[in-house]
Amino acid sequence: MPFWVSVSLLLLAGVSFAQAPGVTSTAHQPAVHRKFNELTLAGLRPGRDNLAKAIRLFGKPDTRSADRQSAGWSFASADATFYLNLDVDKADVVQFIRVSANDGPSGVALPKHKGLANHSWSSGRGLWAGATCGRAVQLYGEPDSRSPSTKAGQQLELLYYAFDWAGADVPQVMEVVCGVQQNGKPGRVVEITLAAPSL
Repeated sequence: MPFWVSVSLLLLAGVSFAQAPGVTSTAHQPAVHRKFNELTLAGLRPGRDNLAKAIRLFGKPDTRSADRQSAGWSFASADATFYLNLDVDKADVVQFIRVSANDGPSGVALPKHKGLANHSWSSGRGLWAGATCGRAVQLYGEPDSRSPSTKAGQQLELLYYAFDWAGADVPQVMEVVCGVQQNGKPGRVVEITLAAPSL
C-alpha cells in the first residue's frame, strides 16, 4: 500500500474518534453555579453562640440596648470604620449578626479594639464589608433575589440569600448590601447580615 494511502487511512480513523461539531465533552462544560450557605459572621454562629463568646472575641460592647437584647462594637482603622451589631434572645444566644463599614474613620477607636484586623469581621467563607460585590456571588452563588435599596442617600443593591435548603439547624438568611458600580469601579459590600430565624 502506498505511503500516502496509509496516512490517509490513519487520518480518517482519527476523524472518526473526534466529536461532532457543537458537542463538548463533560470535562470542558462550564461549571454549574452551586449555592453555598454560611454558618458564621465575625466568628459567631447565630442560633448557637452566645454574647459571652462575642465579649471574649471583641471585648465589652460599646453600646447595649436598655432591654439588653442588642449590643454593638465599633472599630476604626486608617481607612474605614467597622461596626458589629448583635441581637440576642433572653438567654443571650445570638440571633442576628450585622457587620457594616463606612469609608474613613469616624469617632474614636477605643484601645481595646485597635488589635482587630478586618478579617475579624468577615464571614466564614471570607466575605467582608469592603470586598467587591462580585465576591458574594463567587462565594455563595447567585442570590435568591436582588433589589434596589438606599441608605443615607446612597444608591445600593440588596442581595438576599435564603439557606433553608441547607436545613433548619443552620443560619437561615443572609443579606449583603452593596454599593452600585460607579465610574467603572465595582460596587463594594457595605453591610452583611446573618440571622438564625427568617428576617
